[in-house]
Amino acid sequence: MEKSKIEELVKAALKAKEYSYSPYSKFAVGAAVLSGSGKIYSGCNIESSSYAPSLCAERTAIAKAVSEGEKSIEAVAVVGSSDYTFPCGVCRQVIREFGKEATVIVANSPEDYKVFSLEELLPHSFGPEDLEQRKVSKNDI
Repeated sequence: MEKSKIEELVKAALKAKEYSYSPYSKFAVGAAVLSGSGKIYSGCNIESSSYAPSLCAERTAIAKAVSEGEKSIEAVAVVGSSDYTFPCGVCRQVIREFGKEATVIVANSPEDYKVFSLEELLPHSFGPEDLEQRKVSKNDI
């Protein structure tokens, strides 16, 4: 992935972080997704006082992309309130749903980032193709 595209994604994630609604954890996160069509979608984390319905920034950005018709993800950039904030396990699985070959960028700034393949962060993952290969049991009949 080109350095200029990484920097553009990180800047979008940093901007999204500014809108974080994180009054409980005080841990602001922003994310930006590069879709298969080349469009960038951003999102921030959104907390709820009952915790469970909270949304991570990555899933917010992905939901925005999918709700506008995107079905593939090329890359995700994540910035947070700690040094190199990585996507949580749930977010890694949602990234996998739409981008098995996605690049994941964790960053502190447009100049300070690390790049990983999703396979590095989620080895031996489960995806849509696994459901297509499932075996039929007698309970399915």
